[in-house]
Amino acid sequence: MQYLSNVLFLILLIVGFAFFIKNVKKLIRNIKLGQQVNRTDRPADRLKNMAMVALGQSKMVKRPIAAILHIFVYVGFVVINIEMIEIIIDGLFGTHRVLSFLGGFYDILIGTFEILAFLVIFAVVVFWIRRNVIKLKRLNQKELDGFPKKDANTIIYFETVLMCFFLLMNAADFYLQNLGYTHYTTVGSFPVSQYIAPIFNGMNPAAVALVERAAWWGHIIGVLAFMNYLYFSKHLHIILAFPNTYFANLNPLGEFDNLASVTQEVKLMMDPNADPFAAPAENATPAKFGASDVQDLNWVQLLNAYSCTECGRCTSSCPANQTGKKLSPRKIMMDTRDRLEEVSKNIDTNKGVFVDDGKSLLNDYITTEELWACTSCNACVEECPINISPLSIIMDMRRYLVMEQSAAPKELNAMMTNIENNGAPWQYNQMDRLNWKDEN
Repeated sequence: MQYLSNVLFLILLIVGFAFFIKNVKKLIRNIKLGQQVNRTDRPADRLKNMAMVALGQSKMVKRPIAAILHIFVYVGFVVINIEMIEIIIDGLFGTHRVLSFLGGFYDILIGTFEILAFLVIFAVVVFWIRRNVIKLKRLNQKELDGFPKKDANTIIYFETVLMCFFLLMNAADFYLQNLGYTHYTTVGSFPVSQYIAPIFNGMNPAAVALVERAAWWGHIIGVLAFMNYLYFSKHLHIILAFPNTYFANLNPLGEFDNLASVTQEVKLMMDPNADPFAAPAENATPAKFGASDVQDLNWVQLLNAYSCTECGRCTSSCPANQTGKKLSPRKIMMDTRDRLEEVSKNIDTNKGVFVDDGKSLLNDYITTEELWACTSCNACVEECPINISPLSIIMDMRRYLVMEQSAAPKELNAMMTNIENNGAPWQYNQMDRLNWKDEN
């Protein structure tokens, strides 16, 4: 029976990690659908940025209540999962609390795990109240209707159940240790679960041992299920926050990149020896200005889309959104991810090749009204806790509208015409610019 349990545990572990690796490979493939961009420069600054923003949570502290609660959950999950090492060893070899040889340090570990588990439960309960009872505005906007709202609550339930399984397992273990039942020798420190243990008073020790085993299995199954649910959830940021902050744009926020295709066109115009009528290279694809679909965005922008936490800090700080405009930077990222997933399913269906489905990110997901509502103030980029840039996607799609479709708003077209003809945004001839001084 013992060996059967070990074999079942091994099978569960293999299946859980195999499915996870499969989804990680798909995730990497989808991100690589984006255009190339070099983000390998300044490695020391990138490591510092990742350490400060992803690991140190430096941008979370702007909203201290949410920051403290998030730190409880973040640190709790990272630290508590250290015990997964012991659970895996015990599951594979049939041992029980194999790391107890660490003595006093083991007591400190288990005690720390329990306190953190309690803090995680406290934090996620507050998160649930903020979302479903208080209904904070930024957590209850239109783009969160349907699956996004269910996803957020599902994660809260997941986290609560996992921590409850952990504490229940320890409570039963503590109770059996005090009884000296079979292999439950006195090890560990249980500052929280010792107050749960009295619920087993009067129960048959064999029944308590069954509860302990059920909670142990529930915890490991829950962890593997949670790990594989991440791919479909906004909580993928648990993993992607680190590469996302490492590969973030380190240039000043107001500095926009030049399109290589435009730079090439300008060089040809400025080169007196260039032949504008020269035939293009064989099989050469004409350069596309801007982006109309996810494949036109660069791979970092696609990584941004998968990393989005849907926290809404970007949207709540957006001046266009605050004045009633349709734009929501959070929706821009969610739409980009949804379209990328649609493209991914298309590729899977068609054996690794994307077949044109007649859709695009522009118009089918993101409207021109949203794009032109943006003031390009960078508030959304500044507020994002993991350095996502909705603005870069907006600007690339604007570029497409202007340079590929000549579809800018009439006010912008008038301004560009004035710049072309008069060298300034105003509809005045250069010779008339100083006329104002003669008015008095």
